[in-house]
Amino acid sequence: MNPQAKLVFTTSLLLGTTITISSHHWITAWAGLEINTLAILPLISKSHHPRAVEAATKYFLTQATASALVLFASMTNAWHTGQWDITQLSHPMSCLILTSALAMKLGLVPFHFWFPEVLQGSSLTTGLLLSTMMKLPPIVLLFMTSHSLNPTLLTCMAILSTALGGWMGLNQTQIRKTLAFSSISHLGWVAIILPYSPKLALLSFYIYIPMTAAVFLTLNTIEAPKLSTLMTTWTKTPALSAMLLLTLLSLAGLPPLTGFLPKWLIIQELTKQSMAPAAIMISLLSLLGLFFYLRLAYCATITLPPHTTNHMKQWHTSKPTSTLIAVLTITSTTLLPISPMISAIV
Repeated sequence: MNPQAKLVFTTSLLLGTTITISSHHWITAWAGLEINTLAILPLISKSHHPRAVEAATKYFLTQATASALVLFASMTNAWHTGQWDITQLSHPMSCLILTSALAMKLGLVPFHFWFPEVLQGSSLTTGLLLSTMMKLPPIVLLFMTSHSLNPTLLTCMAILSTALGGWMGLNQTQIRKTLAFSSISHLGWVAIILPYSPKLALLSFYIYIPMTAAVFLTLNTIEAPKLSTLMTTWTKTPALSAMLLLTLLSLAGLPPLTGFLPKWLIIQELTKQSMAPAAIMISLLSLLGLFFYLRLAYCATITLPPHTTNHMKQWHTSKPTSTLIAVLTITSTTLLPISPMISAIV
């Protein structure tokens, strides 16, 4: 892709995200979402592969439907209340439609079908954008309307997302699909706490971003699209594979790594809200995700390639590792000691 064109699309992504998260009027928020959608489409289909074009088409149709529902919900609310302010969403039907629309944009169950297919048809760098930056505007809109949303609906969607994200990720051999179901599972944790502690939901998403970015950028550096190629990376980049191991365990939420922090605080808050059964259920369902994280970590660091393979054995690469990966890995593994300060904030 032309560097100037890539710069325009990246700038448009930043512009659309900034417009949505800084707006108070529904029309400007909707316009920011549309700018985001139109800017990411060329990045998805830039390889001109049929699978990439299919992913871009699926993404466009899904996001156009979700944006139309956002506009319809805001118009319905304005019709009944005369308010276009995002924080003044009070009509019950508008709240229901908006929750469905933003769940479709995020890929929450039952609107998750598009996300694994789109991520599989995209490159790892575009998949990183789809898993992090493209989900920030809908999360912020949910944060701004959290006082009006239905807690029961969000809790059901969150538990189903964690269950399906863990269950469907068990038998995947493609790493991008595995990370897509990982994202669906993590969004379940964000959604379940959103009506009770919106700041904690944002914190959970903010911690999810560096962990996912570290995994995506590491996989992009070692060029491992599936498990069979991941098993040969230890001979090529042993230090990077060890960092990938720690980041995957942090994504799984194991102490004393950073990923344990949001889950710990969410379980604590759910218990305070007399939702101990929901906390127990979502904790048990997250163990499904732990299985495929451990399988990825096992393939990346513990398994050596068999001696009977027909491909040439890979040796150490001379490609330098990005400093950004090191910073993201440190962030993904060492932030647990700041949990008392975060508990005081949220």
